[in-house]
Amino acid sequence: MVTKSKVISSLIWRILERIGTQSIQFIVVIVLARFLGPDQFGLIVLVMVFVVVGRVLVQSGFNTAIIQKKDADIIDFSSVFYFNIFIATLLYIFLYTTAPLIATFFDQKDFIIVLRVLSLILFFGALNSIQIAIIARNLQFKKLFVSSLGAIIISGPVGIVMAYLNFGVWAIVVQQLSNQFVLTLILWIVLKWRPQLVFSFERIKNLFSFGWKLLVSDLLDTLYINLQSLIVGKLFSPTTLGFYNRGEQFPNLLVNNINGSIQSVMLPTLSFFQEDRKRLKDIVRRSIVTGTFIIFPVMIGLAVIADPLIEILLTNKWSKVVPYLQIFCAAYALLPIHTANLQAINALGRSDVFLKLGIIKTIVSCIILIICIPFGAHVMALGVILSSVISFFINASPNVKLLNYSIQEQCKDIIPSLILSLIMGGIVYTIHWASLNPIIMLLVQITIGIIIYVGLSIIFKVECFSYLIKSLKEVLANKKTKLIIEKEAN
Repeated sequence: MVTKSKVISSLIWRILERIGTQSIQFIVVIVLARFLGPDQFGLIVLVMVFVVVGRVLVQSGFNTAIIQKKDADIIDFSSVFYFNIFIATLLYIFLYTTAPLIATFFDQKDFIIVLRVLSLILFFGALNSIQIAIIARNLQFKKLFVSSLGAIIISGPVGIVMAYLNFGVWAIVVQQLSNQFVLTLILWIVLKWRPQLVFSFERIKNLFSFGWKLLVSDLLDTLYINLQSLIVGKLFSPTTLGFYNRGEQFPNLLVNNINGSIQSVMLPTLSFFQEDRKRLKDIVRRSIVTGTFIIFPVMIGLAVIADPLIEILLTNKWSKVVPYLQIFCAAYALLPIHTANLQAINALGRSDVFLKLGIIKTIVSCIILIICIPFGAHVMALGVILSSVISFFINASPNVKLLNYSIQEQCKDIIPSLILSLIMGGIVYTIHWASLNPIIMLLVQITIGIIIYVGLSIIFKVECFSYLIKSLKEVLANKKTKLIIEKEAN
């Protein structure tokens, strides 16, 4: 039974998992950036474009299909498991044999061996895909927290030591591979599911009838996102790509930690209530209100403190990252609205609608990208903001009919958080004019920003803030009651 307490508890564990692992990963990246240059990071970004696309193909939309399917059983799990391994093998062979051609196109000799080694990640994705799907179905995110944290704690130091010993790009390669290896190993230990010697083409066919639309949509989205990296790397240079990618990584890291946590819990929850449209609308609305209440101030705050942040964390050799970072903060701010609307469509089993939206968004985004290319990498980044704004209207439009949740209602729901965040950002920005040490300035800006945002939320009695405090108290109270019952039982 999916209860409010279970959902909130799962959300807390998911947030802890994302924040814990990504915070450590962030520290690892910062340390690696001090040892490595933008050109080396740019090479890894180019390689990861092909690996990321491969990972999307490996899952083939089956993970979401399994989470959405109410009566999924051992035959479904085992069939998808073996099918994913088969797809991973085919993709690895393809990438291995085409690596020289790709390296020649980008004029990067080191690309060949790096792609061939890093593509091994595809197999780890195939091996742990079902475990992650089962965790999501049962809202057992505490197990994912343990696995992910253990993986980054082990792999992080490995990458840092290799960077210190001047292994260059191989420090990142080994860190990525060891992270996925340890994650897969721990997941197989903490989760008792094992594949059985059963395989059903009929089950694969049924799941694929839902999943292929998600696959195509995810693939289009992934190709568009990574197309920017390919264009920057080809038309400009790996160094420019290094700046472009690092600028995107900061907001991407923060938003996906928060928003990804909310949405991973949201899909199984929405799927459980898929027959109750009113309940679905309430959950989607709560997700949008809560997500924007948290992410808007984080993105605006990050854009405001970009200068001292980059100077302290990456040193002045990465100063060209700042404008990219500020641009991508604006683009990523709308992500919780996008994903909440799309998760509702998935939960209702409307993968056909999901696919149509993906095609429309890709066409629109590619047109914007083509127009921006002649004006340089910065304008390309600005084009992402326009694409994000247009995507908001595209993603929200189906739910006007499906959930009776109009675009006007969604705008009204996010306005309070947006206004408070802009006020907070404007006040914090004025501190930039003071002649302070970068570290002191950063600490002062962050502290004042938090005080202002929380203070304004209390003064204006923002409903979402009260809801979060109340929900947290309920979870803590339930945990306390559970501990008392367990103690009395013993």
